Amino acid sequence: MLKGKNIICISQTTWHGEFTKSTVQLLSLLAEHNNIVFVEYPFTLKDVVMSLLGKQKAQVARMLGLKNRIKDEKTENGAIVKHLVMPPVLPVDFIKNKTAFKFLFGINAYLYKRQLLKIIKKQSMSNPIIMTAYNPMYGLPMIGQLNELLNVYYCYDGMDTRRHKSRIFDIEKEFCSKVDGIITTSDFLNSEKKKFNKNSFVVKNGVDFNLFVPFAKKTVSKNTSTKKIGYIGTLDQRFDIDMVEHSVKELPEVLFEFTGYLLNNTIVERLSKYPNVSFFGPIKANKVPELLAKYDLGIIPYIMDEVNKNIYPLKINEYLAVGVPVVMTAFANLTDFKDTVKVANTKELFKEHIINELANDNDSLIEERIAFAKQNSWEGRAVEFGNILDKFYTDKIQESSLK
Repeated sequence: MLKGKNIICISQTTWHGEFTKSTVQLLSLLAEHNNIVFVEYPFTLKDVVMSLLGKQKAQVARMLGLKNRIKDEKTENGAIVKHLVMPPVLPVDFIKNKTAFKFLFGINAYLYKRQLLKIIKKQSMSNPIIMTAYNPMYGLPMIGQLNELLNVYYCYDGMDTRRHKSRIFDIEKEFCSKVDGIITTSDFLNSEKKKFNKNSFVVKNGVDFNLFVPFAKKTVSKNTSTKKIGYIGTLDQRFDIDMVEHSVKELPEVLFEFTGYLLNNTIVERLSKYPNVSFFGPIKANKVPELLAKYDLGIIPYIMDEVNKNIYPLKINEYLAVGVPVVMTAFANLTDFKDTVKVANTKELFKEHIINELANDNDSLIEERIAFAKQNSWEGRAVEFGNILDKFYTDKIQESSLK
């Protein structure tokens, strides 16, 4: 068990939001016995302007220092996490010229480092563990700059070019080779990171079981006339429209509901023409269990490509925690679930799995799914995560003593 450590998380996300975040779940639990500072993803001056115009929702007052940049966030388990909002940085991702980008991003990195050093001094955080959560862009220039004892990379997805362009691949490779250790969320990610750093381990995503279990199914729905299939999550470029459309078209008697942020309008354009399809906006995380429990089946229809091979989806354990059968595409080699969920690599098989799971579900299978999800609780994952951090920390102390 990791106790009494100072941890600063350089994040690629925000603390709050409608969807569950593995970084937030783990840090909330680690905060029971450790001092945690969560660094919000750094927004740019452009984000400030867009927020003032009402087109975004960045915390402008805190970013500009009109309110305290750091404040306490009380977690569900009663622990405290220090939540830090950074000053706005320059928007530089669009710059193609390497020299210009390096110069301007160097300014951002300097501002970022200066703010962190202020917080470290103010919070009296000696020998901090710097945990970079999927943000090698800012993690790399911070190595050795924050009086840290340990630098760890928490990687929960493969890199893509949407935010930082293709330069992010070389940056991440260099970052992987320089950190003291890496923790990933999937076996595939771990095998990739071990190419650059042998000190790489896996802690897979979990589920807030205590949140979901009150809504868990006890028995199969008695409504045999109309079955309802659900998907809760971001509707983006990862979503396999062809796979889903085939089932929607071939199973007109089954209702399909999609809930979440819409980032790919083609999904709605293609699927909304079918009368058995409905779309809903995002909901808060604490409302997800109740909605999931109303479904007869959950789907995870991600495109089978090189990027999605990295994913261990949060929603898979969430579906199972309420007893719902799961059908997903073969986007990743998730061997942990081979006896629990159905996997398809063709649209015909995807449809057949849906038909069979709806027809053959029973109370015993519901119990098995719930029991399986219970083994994957965030509490258990946090212990695994903390133990690996503790190992990294001990190894680094021993290594330093030998020098």
